[in-house]
Amino acid sequence: RIQRAFSVGAFGETKYRKFVPTRWSITAVDSIIGETLMENTKSFPLLNEFRVYFHNQYDNRWVILMMPTEWKYELIEAWYPKTTWNPYGRKIRMFNSYEFYKGRKTYAEIGGCYYAARLAVNEKLNMEKRQAGVVVMREAHPGYILPVGVWNVRESVREALRKDYTKFDTLDETLSYLSRMLDIPIERWIQNSAIIKDTIHQRRLEDFLKIC
Repeated sequence: RIQRAFSVGAFGETKYRKFVPTRWSITAVDSIIGETLMENTKSFPLLNEFRVYFHNQYDNRWVILMMPTEWKYELIEAWYPKTTWNPYGRKIRMFNSYEFYKGRKTYAEIGGCYYAARLAVNEKLNMEKRQAGVVVMREAHPGYILPVGVWNVRESVREALRKDYTKFDTLDETLSYLSRMLDIPIERWIQNSAIIKDTIHQRRLEDFLKIC
């Protein structure tokens, strides 16, 4: 397997080779393959509808929003109190990392999960030969006390994208639906999302230009 080869230092000049943690090698492979697929995604025509996919597993609620825009992507995670990344907090903590069409130049703040989910998303878009803006939203509820690795993120997003989706014609309709699917108020998701806020701004600008 490619991941194992990365982990045992099978690539590069011999004097620079070294063992690395398995999670690093997994993220490296997710990132490399994901970037290749992402470049393909950017060449495809835009999706012609808003879509929402849903999956619930291990007390994690996954909601994937696809929008008819050029490629942009974001992962937002909400960790409830008494979960791994919020063990002593009294309030829900939210984290996000994102990229626009030109991609990122720095490592995602949210870590390897970002690249795992991005890979799964681009697999789906390549399969359909479509381009879209995508926001992956994750609610990690208190029952999720022991993370099982970034592979779980990749496989959860893949599983969500295998399921039937709900489609909408407008962003407002989509956000209204999301407000019923998520426990955390949609206003907080919007507040913590660079991609959704950007899309709202672009839609308002387009509507204004139509009036003019």
